Amino acid sequence: MSESVTLYDPAPAVRRRRGKGFNWARLLRYLLLLFFLIVVLIPVYVLVITSFKENATASQAWFLPENWSLENWKSAWMGFKGLPAIGPALGRTVGMVVPAAIISSFLGSMNGFVLSRWRIPYSNVIFTLILFGMFIPYQSVMVPLYQIVHGLGLPPGTPSLIFLHVVYGIPITTLIFRNYYESIPNELIESSRVDGAGMLKTYSRVVLPLSVPSFVVVLIWQFTSAWNDFLFALFFSSGNNGPVTLALYSMAGGSMLQDYGASMAAAIMSSLPTLLVYILLGKYFVGGLMSGSVKG
Repeated sequence: MSESVTLYDPAPAVRRRRGKGFNWARLLRYLLLLFFLIVVLIPVYVLVITSFKENATASQAWFLPENWSLENWKSAWMGFKGLPAIGPALGRTVGMVVPAAIISSFLGSMNGFVLSRWRIPYSNVIFTLILFGMFIPYQSVMVPLYQIVHGLGLPPGTPSLIFLHVVYGIPITTLIFRNYYESIPNELIESSRVDGAGMLKTYSRVVLPLSVPSFVVVLIWQFTSAWNDFLFALFFSSGNNGPVTLALYSMAGGSMLQDYGASMAAAIMSSLPTLLVYILLGKYFVGGLMSGSVKG
C-alpha cells in the first residue's frame, strides 16, 4: 500500500516573512511622489492665495491672506489702470481658438485620408513636405509671415491669428490622422469602392464616422496650442484685439507690475479653460492617441 507524499510549498512561509518586514522601497516611492507633488503645487499655492490678498506684495507671497477678498478678481476681469481686461480677452481667445482648431482638424483629416488611402504620385514627398512645417521655428519665419498676412489683407487680431494657427496646425493634424487611417482595415475602403463610392463619399460615409478618437486628440491639441500661443499674438495683434496671453503679458510682464494680486487672479483665469479641457477630456485624449497605435 503506497503512502501519499506531501510536498512542502515554501511560498506561504516566504510571503509571511515578507509581510512582517517593513517595505522601505514602497515608502521611498511614496516620499518621492510626495516631494514632487509639493514642488509642483507650491507655485499653484502661491498663485491662489495671492489672488485673494489685498495690497499683495512679493514678500508676503507665502502667507495666507488676513482678509480674503475678490477685488483682485474683479480688477483682472474688468481691467485696471488702463491695462487690458481679462474678460473680453477670454472671449476673443475663444472666438479665435475654436474656429482654428476645427478648421485645422478637418483639413488634417482630409489630408491624412488622401495620403494614407489614395495613392497619388509623389504622395510620400508631399507628406514629407507637409511634416517639414512642424520643424520650422516661428521666429525664423515671422517676417515672411507678416508680409503674407499683410498681403492677404487680413486685419490684425482674431482673423490673422485664426489663419496662422490653421496653417501651422495642418502638419501635426495631418500626421495624427494619417497614422490613424493606416489602422483602418482595407476591407472597409475596398467595400465602399465596390459599391461605387468615390473619394469624397468614402470619406464622409465610411472614414469620417470612425475618426472620432483622432478628432478628440487633434482638437484638444490645437485648442491648447492656440490658447497658449504668445508669439503670434505679440506680432499680429494688440492689447485691444489680442488673445488672453497678450492681455496677461500687458498686465503682469509687459510693463511695471501694477497690481500683484490682480495679476495672479488673471493668470488663474487664463489657465482655467485649458485645465478644464484636460480634466474633462484627458482620458479621451490618451485613448485617441493609443487608438491608432495598432494596425487593425
